[in-house]
Amino acid sequence: MSAKTFTLGAIIYNSHYGERKKEPKIDKTLCLTDNWCHMIGRDDEGFRNLMKLYFSIHMDHEGGNVSAHASHLVGSALSDAYYSVSAGMSGLAGPLHGLANQEVLTWLETLVEDIGIHPTDEQLVK
Repeated sequence: MSAKTFTLGAIIYNSHYGERKKEPKIDKTLCLTDNWCHMIGRDDEGFRNLMKLYFSIHMDHEGGNVSAHASHLVGSALSDAYYSVSAGMSGLAGPLHGLANQEVLTWLETLVEDIGIHPTDEQLVK
């Protein structure tokens, strides 16, 4: 993901959920994930660490999943970039790939219900 994608994501997040209404600025002294957290106004260490884990899991999609493969395949035919993005988004429609994020969110909500917002290492191992 590029820095522009993260900035766009922060703008969208802020317009829907955040209190910040001005355009977020990138801080070159921070890593990509810390920058995103800062741009949405979440500077607490626990949230930054959670986002580092979340992004590392979800960014590892260089071609091994449906949407990334479809985007690369359509793009390799020198199709318009919009067709390539559309192909990738269409790959998210199926329950095997598109439902994965939803399942992770459900799991996280259940985890928070069961052991609280800041679980200890011992609680996570159980």
